[in-house]
Amino acid sequence: MNTFALAAANSGAGSSIFMLVMLAVLSGFTYFTMIKPQKKQQQQRQEMMNQLKKGDSVEMVDGLRGKIDSINDADKTIVLDADGIYLTFSRLAVRTVLKQADASEAEAAKTEEAEDKAEDKDSQE
Repeated sequence: MNTFALAAANSGAGSSIFMLVMLAVLSGFTYFTMIKPQKKQQQQRQEMMNQLKKGDSVEMVDGLRGKIDSINDADKTIVLDADGIYLTFSRLAVRTVLKQADASEAEAAKTEEAEDKAEDKDSQE
């Protein structure tokens, strides 16, 4: 009987080491397949949010597409021009940036806006 007790005790020690190794392997697998890619994707999304600028064509989470008219950093909101309809959204509502505004396009948009304001003043007088 003593030999059976000794055999059971020895096999238990090997089993617990095996369980610890398997737990470490499982934890590593979980980290590299789920947690790390999610953190990377979250970091890329944050970069995209920080790089938004006037004139970018974006798609919102509900599928609405439009061009960014203005950005309010204090409230973390954007005003979206969707074919002449201006809507205010949270920055987090942006799913993807469809087309980045070039620096020349942004300058052209600013000059057009200035010209429109000048025309509005002239028409009011």
